[in-house]
Amino acid sequence: MKNLIIYAVLTFGITSSVAAQNKASKKPNVIVIVSDDAGYIDFGCYGGKQIPTPNIDGIAAKGILFTDAYVSASVCAPSRAGILTGRYQQRFGFEHNTSNLVAPGFQLTDVGMDPAERIIGDEMKGNGYKTIAIGKWHQGEEAKHFPLQRGFDEFYGFIGGHRDFFAYKTTPAKEQALYENLEVVPESKVSYLTDMFTDKAISFIGENKEKPFFMYLSYNAVHTPMNAKKDLMERYASIADPGRRAYAAMMTSLDDNVGRLLEAIKQNKLDEHTLIIFVNDNGGATVNSSDNGPLRGMKGSKWEGGIRVAMLMKWPGQLAEHKRYTLPVSALDILPTAIAAGNGKQKGIKKLDGVNLLPYLQRPQQKVPHQALYWRRGVAAAMRENQWKLIRVKDNVLLFDLTKDLSETSNIAQQHPAVVKAMLAKLVLWEKGLDQPHWTSPYGDQNQIMKHRMETTGREMERMYP
Repeated sequence: MKNLIIYAVLTFGITSSVAAQNKASKKPNVIVIVSDDAGYIDFGCYGGKQIPTPNIDGIAAKGILFTDAYVSASVCAPSRAGILTGRYQQRFGFEHNTSNLVAPGFQLTDVGMDPAERIIGDEMKGNGYKTIAIGKWHQGEEAKHFPLQRGFDEFYGFIGGHRDFFAYKTTPAKEQALYENLEVVPESKVSYLTDMFTDKAISFIGENKEKPFFMYLSYNAVHTPMNAKKDLMERYASIADPGRRAYAAMMTSLDDNVGRLLEAIKQNKLDEHTLIIFVNDNGGATVNSSDNGPLRGMKGSKWEGGIRVAMLMKWPGQLAEHKRYTLPVSALDILPTAIAAGNGKQKGIKKLDGVNLLPYLQRPQQKVPHQALYWRRGVAAAMRENQWKLIRVKDNVLLFDLTKDLSETSNIAQQHPAVVKAMLAKLVLWEKGLDQPHWTSPYGDQNQIMKHRMETTGREMERMYP
């Protein structure tokens, strides 16, 4: 009997040890949360005071806040194309928001993510992950662009750039219909989109907690239309401006649902085994009453207010808590970081522009993740290198030292001709690696020209050029 007890104890110990090793060796889950058109300081962790965002702030408290995080475009669709591919989207002609203004040599069916590009769904699935895309897609409306054709095992969302948060009273257009995989969800079952996307996310977590999963949770909050819940509108009755009041209510819905997601991860005992990356898709929009605080410009511009965004990363036990990372990073870094978190390999053969951020976050070093970052949409292009920020719109060249002038109030191009010359040469060299835009924007060049004049100052003027 004594020997039997000893054997049982030893067996239990070995089994427990193997179980612990299996748990430790399992690939971590990866969740990428994208918010839509939010203002830079409308998050408490970035200085916001008016709208509480305790759950999103909690990601920063338990992880890393990036002070100088950028997206690769200042509007929704190309920004998402960059996130999804880890490559400058201009390399494959995705320079503008999707439109029907097709460039010569292309057709309407080409408007969307190029099928030749391998995206994050493909990469994570290829590395052994169960994958799901939830929410706003905005990467094309053809069957070849559909998430289920792009490496995602499941899809729950809509394929266009916006839709009502509440149910439509009539049958919505194809791009605004809510899909569950290939089936359209009846509008009679639509309650409030932000809640529904989180419901799906929580359900997916519960169903896949025993296997590694990748989730792309792309909320359309706080993009227009400004559809807010009545009870939350009443909570912000003290805000006189009805647009800002609706925006505050929608931000609260977003934060509440991020809290529900985080609680589901905790309840399923996955907290220490899940990398969470939160990013906003571009600067606060001109039409949703968002606030970019000290950053000049808004969505659609190359000013900091158009391209610098909130970005947070949390991975308990792997990344430091309550840390601020101050070197420039890009949303292009999300894909390679997600692959690396699971010790995976990039399956695609095309060179990424994003980099794996984990070495820079886990083992502080002198190197910077990016020597320079670049932007272009139509006639407006920009570049950041160290503290220098250059904007070029046709023949107009602007230069700013962001360490001294975060709000980009003083154009110092004439005082630093050598810096301007060197940066312009690098910008031109980068452009040589880009494709022509496969479609263009209905706003045209003049909107970009007016948007980037030094005289276009103040939110009232900025909102004149969406």
